[in-house]
Amino acid sequence: MKLRSTVLAVAVAAAALSSALVGTAAHAQAKEQFFPVLVYRTGAYAPNGVPWANGFVDYLKLTNARGGINGVKIIWEECETGYATDRGVECYERLKGKHGGATMFQPLSTGITFALTEKAPIDKIPVMTVGYGRSESQDGGVFKWNFPLAGTYWVAADVLIQHIAKKEGGFDKLRGKKIALVYHDSPFGKEPIPLLQERAAMHGFQLSLLPVAPPGVEQKSTWLQVRQLRPDYLLLWGWGVMNSSALKEAQAVGYPREKMYGVWWAGAEPDVKDVGAGAKGYNAVTMQHGAEPNAPFVKEILEKVHAKGQGTGPKDEVGSVLYVRGAISAMLAVEGVRAAQERFGKGKVMTGEQVRWGLENLNLTQAKLDALGFKGVMRPISTSCQDHMGAAWARIHTWDGSKWQFTSDWYQADEQILKPMVRAAADKYAAEKKLQRRTPQDCQS
Repeated sequence: MKLRSTVLAVAVAAAALSSALVGTAAHAQAKEQFFPVLVYRTGAYAPNGVPWANGFVDYLKLTNARGGINGVKIIWEECETGYATDRGVECYERLKGKHGGATMFQPLSTGITFALTEKAPIDKIPVMTVGYGRSESQDGGVFKWNFPLAGTYWVAADVLIQHIAKKEGGFDKLRGKKIALVYHDSPFGKEPIPLLQERAAMHGFQLSLLPVAPPGVEQKSTWLQVRQLRPDYLLLWGWGVMNSSALKEAQAVGYPREKMYGVWWAGAEPDVKDVGAGAKGYNAVTMQHGAEPNAPFVKEILEKVHAKGQGTGPKDEVGSVLYVRGAISAMLAVEGVRAAQERFGKGKVMTGEQVRWGLENLNLTQAKLDALGFKGVMRPISTSCQDHMGAAWARIHTWDGSKWQFTSDWYQADEQILKPMVRAAADKYAAEKKLQRRTPQDCQS
């Protein structure tokens, strides 16, 4: 009887211990927020994809070093897309249900974004496209799950035309001018065309469209056309190796780099460093920020992540243009989770659906951004049910032969042009997909 009691007591104790361990494991798991990280560290786009990915992951590490999101630690898993849409969709399917479910996805590809736009509402996972993606997805009334935060390609194109007009002495001076768009022949490269066509019709400049087959290493025929056209200005909508190839071709045909303006994915160190002095004078629009080696959050990453041997990539890239872009993309996701916690429970793990609400109710004031270490890097971002972009500010920076320097004040995209275009394109998409605009009640949900 005594033996039986002892065995029973041991069994009960073991069961209790097992239960406690399971409870502890469940509790630990419940305190982890899963961030899938779609990257391309290989292939033709790797020189640009790698610093973005390193900045993104380093900021997640910094967030954990700061104590997580109100105590909730972030876990992440990378998946290599190679910038290919089919591989991006595979990564999405593989990661969306892991570790209790994905917080959000950032495809870092307009093509992958197009593919995920129809999947996200079914799976209830927000798709963040910080500075890329579908321009009309700013309209949250139709695109409930898409968040093109901080700027779209229509914003970039509009600001570039504003800047060129300012250089010429006014919009009226654009009449008769020739502007060429050399673009990556993909959904990404085609995005600015509607805005540029609208501006051309308004101001009377001649717009020439010159597609480049991806990945863009071979561009000689395109630049023969440029030499024949002799445009007054040239806009470069490139990515990866296409950008440095374009600058080398411009040099070869004698097209002045001072007349060239890149999108913010064609205005980073990998685009110019191999061209050397041949890139001097080349300009690009910025998604607010440029290279930010002295930003407070950069110094904090060096101190709390790299100094402890936990840096994701080389120390000397920290603060570079695309590294900062990746860090900003991570920060906006983290703050989306934080905003969701304010409504659904501080210190709790948020579902994708709850994070969607957080991203739709972001209110990153200048004081908040400064406290996060982004003083002088970013301006406030405030989203709503109808506006999933939250800001339309940009600047121009110029390569001086060794570094990027800001060469303009702030510009804001013209909402009188953008709003009707966004609404019309969103309505067209809704009609094609047989979607209803969201009701005021849905906006509160």
